[in-house]
Amino acid sequence: MRTIDLRSDTVTVPSPEMRNAIFNAEVGDDVYDEDPTVNALQERVAELLGKEKALFVSSGTMGNLISLLVHCGRGDQAIIGESSHINLWEQNGASVLGGISLKTLPNLADGSIHTSAIEAAINPDNIHCARTKLICLENTWNGHPIKLDYIEEVRGIADRHHLKLHLDGARMFNACLALNITPAQLAKNFDSVQFCFSKGLAAPAGSMVCGSEQFVREAKRMRKLLGGGMRQVGILAAACHVALDKMIDRLPEDHETALRLANGLSKLPHIKVDPTQTKTNMVFFDSAIPHISRTALQQQLQESGVLVGIEQRLGIRAVTHYGISNADIDEVLSRIAALAEQTLSPA
Repeated sequence: MRTIDLRSDTVTVPSPEMRNAIFNAEVGDDVYDEDPTVNALQERVAELLGKEKALFVSSGTMGNLISLLVHCGRGDQAIIGESSHINLWEQNGASVLGGISLKTLPNLADGSIHTSAIEAAINPDNIHCARTKLICLENTWNGHPIKLDYIEEVRGIADRHHLKLHLDGARMFNACLALNITPAQLAKNFDSVQFCFSKGLAAPAGSMVCGSEQFVREAKRMRKLLGGGMRQVGILAAACHVALDKMIDRLPEDHETALRLANGLSKLPHIKVDPTQTKTNMVFFDSAIPHISRTALQQQLQESGVLVGIEQRLGIRAVTHYGISNADIDEVLSRIAALAEQTLSPA
């Protein structure tokens, strides 16, 4: 039985074109700024996002950490979502390594944070309080694209209080597609932006941090501090060039297969799903049978050859990607339908 992997869009393998680009990449020592493939990628991304400079880093976690370390000193405060990737899945590195206080606020159903809560969380200019320096947003958040008018409202708050605004845009190109905007339009209101080449864009590794020339100058120092200075890393950057050339334009396929999955699940017995909440390439669903836990359902799906994840707040998570076709989705639905009949029936 063939395994169909919907755990994440990070499970993709490089396309043949990426492998060829990796093999033929022109390289140099990137720590000396001498890798032409990396340099060209950084210039290309800066232009794409409308920023002065961009810096290639090994991962989104590193990109977010670098950004927080540049914007905040030890003892400063950053405001983040309590269900954000920075808070849940990055080991609180900003606190561990940077001494940064992370003020967490509840994420709403669409991933935004109530603007009144952001205002209230900003500390007064008082010697008893940590200095609030930064607000972080995530777009997409669990597959939800956050709209520009909300971002502009948060930008206004940041400006009034002289704060910086950072975007964890790991899947920002999915957000751009869903919102029908350009990457530059999404990035415009942020002082720094991080996005991943390995989430949705099918590259084997690599992320970008973007911002002003001064920001990227400091980011490069932080990258070196964290051991992120790589040498002939053009072999990775070459795959990222292909990701920009080919993979952004095919993202609509991932959104379509996700909606196909959500709509199909909605027709199955004993499965709980709301297709209207599938905005990009993520589908969240649950068993409608109280005694079937998410962990149990995940295990049963795995035994059926369907790999999925769990997001505790939202349910079983299935993510579509470059490696998933309509035929794969139909096969997943067939297997879940059989499972629903055999195992998920009420006791």
